Amino acid sequence: MALRSKGVLGLNERNANVIQRLNERRLYPLVDDKLRTKRLALAAGIAVPELYGVIGSQHDVRRLADLVGEHRDFVIKPAQGTGGDGILVVTGRSAAGQRLYQLADGELISSNGIRHHVSNIISGQYSFVGIRDRAMIEYRVETDPFFADVSFQGVPDVRVLVYRGYPVMAMVRLPTRRSRGKANLHQGAVGVGVDLATGRTLSGVLDNDIVYEHPDTGAAIGDLVMPQWDYFLALATRCHALTGLGYIGVDIVLDRFRGPLILELNARPGLNIQIANRAGLQGRMTTIDAWQGAEYSSEEKVARVREAFRTIRP
Repeated sequence: MALRSKGVLGLNERNANVIQRLNERRLYPLVDDKLRTKRLALAAGIAVPELYGVIGSQHDVRRLADLVGEHRDFVIKPAQGTGGDGILVVTGRSAAGQRLYQLADGELISSNGIRHHVSNIISGQYSFVGIRDRAMIEYRVETDPFFADVSFQGVPDVRVLVYRGYPVMAMVRLPTRRSRGKANLHQGAVGVGVDLATGRTLSGVLDNDIVYEHPDTGAAIGDLVMPQWDYFLALATRCHALTGLGYIGVDIVLDRFRGPLILELNARPGLNIQIANRAGLQGRMTTIDAWQGAEYSSEEKVARVREAFRTIRP
């Protein structure tokens, strides 16, 4: 009851009163299948990591080398994976015949090892319910120097919650040694709240504990001003029309060469974002509910939330 009085949205309430009300089940495949999401985004002119190719059958695993081509680094991911499982980030090749590949955590893997991993993806080892899947091979995002001091090995991303077409809350997810370079809170990444009005980072959350420094680098994670923050919020807002879902998590990465890119969408985003922001979602959703009925552009929606949801630092 104490959390409810502070406007904190609980898991049961999220499921029953938000997700079931606003997210039609028939639309879930648009975000649960990363390949469909990518194609939708491209059709709408929304920037995403370049797709090098797709492998959808065991017979086609032998095509992997052709799809990778001369790229020294790339990412392999299951189209219907969840929680970051099954994602293989290749950061380079060995000089000796290029038969060994280096992964983001420094480990080496052979060509046969990569093909075996792709085969496991196709067999459904990493998919939602163990069904057959497809392996996507795509551009490896290059971390923007902005995050150099507050990230370990992997690529940070920005999770923006979009409620009924409006950005309602945001956080940056910072990879750690424990998360093995993945921006996944459940695997040990740090979630850092972001003030919607200014793009300035707040305190962070690690295993439900409030933190102020990155556990590996020791750098302060607060008071960083996100570059291109207006564009981040506008991108997230456009994803509402892209999917028709009323409550989604939009994951955006900042590439040092290509700027903000949509990484994936989530129809069941978690709630630790409230801890990172030290704020509840209920009051913000109520405010947005009152705005329904009027038509606004993405830019106008961003302006409204930046005015309404300015965070006062604790």
